[in-house]
Amino acid sequence: MSGTHDGTHDRTPPVALAIAGTDSGGGAGLTADVRAFTACGVHGAVAVAAVTVQNSVGVEGFHAIPPDVVAAQIRTVAGDMGVDAAKTGMLASTEIIEAVAAAGDEVGLGTRVPFVVDPVAASMHGHQLLADDALDTLRSVLIPRATLVTPNLDEVRLLVGVEVVDDASARAAARALLDLGAGAALVKGGHLTGSPDVVDLLVCADGTERAFSSPRRDTEHSHGGGDSLASSITAGLARGMALVDAVALGKAYITRAVDHAYPLGAGHGPVSSLWSVAAWEPGA
Repeated sequence: MSGTHDGTHDRTPPVALAIAGTDSGGGAGLTADVRAFTACGVHGAVAVAAVTVQNSVGVEGFHAIPPDVVAAQIRTVAGDMGVDAAKTGMLASTEIIEAVAAAGDEVGLGTRVPFVVDPVAASMHGHQLLADDALDTLRSVLIPRATLVTPNLDEVRLLVGVEVVDDASARAAARALLDLGAGAALVKGGHLTGSPDVVDLLVCADGTERAFSSPRRDTEHSHGGGDSLASSITAGLARGMALVDAVALGKAYITRAVDHAYPLGAGHGPVSSLWSVAAWEPGA
């Protein structure tokens, strides 16, 4: 572990840090990140990059946190409790991306500490969430620092211009992401319709390649699924797993979370970690 905990107390878990935005509806963003961290056995710390105004129907607006405050959160957490793995989500602007990269370099994200970049650049409806200049910064500044980058198909299209329609184009997209400097790319196939299975393709710079498959569920309730997958992978890395094993953990977690998704509000309900939580009663 890269954190300050020395293993002398068997109740002290590894620490994973999520650098992302809030979701006032509780379905995605930092809320989903911390739920996944907890379910996968790590302590979740956060650096808030943006505050969104959203519910199950959609995002109505957001407020970006000042970049120096985002960077200070990263330094403060790492300097006290240590960080065993970190991930990003919604970063909102070029300035925040640059601040995360600079603070990340100081605390070893992507070098000493596994660093998962979930490039939240498109909504679940395919709408672009980052301005073009921020996309350029994501490509040139953050992705080269990533141990793993985890785009959905709309984000792949925005980042590298590849329209994924089959296994060959998914592989081409992953290679294009590696060409940007990522250590590995997981191209998520959840938005690729027409197949009975969801296939996520992992391609690593060292030549490792593996497809992770799960049955496709007929549900509208998948809010927070991408965040939860990236966070559960990050949790596996924080626990010291090899990348392929951490991705397998993440795939198993998100499959269960989608199976237990629930309707909430008038729009898309969230994937659920409640299946992993034992009921607690006072005095139990």
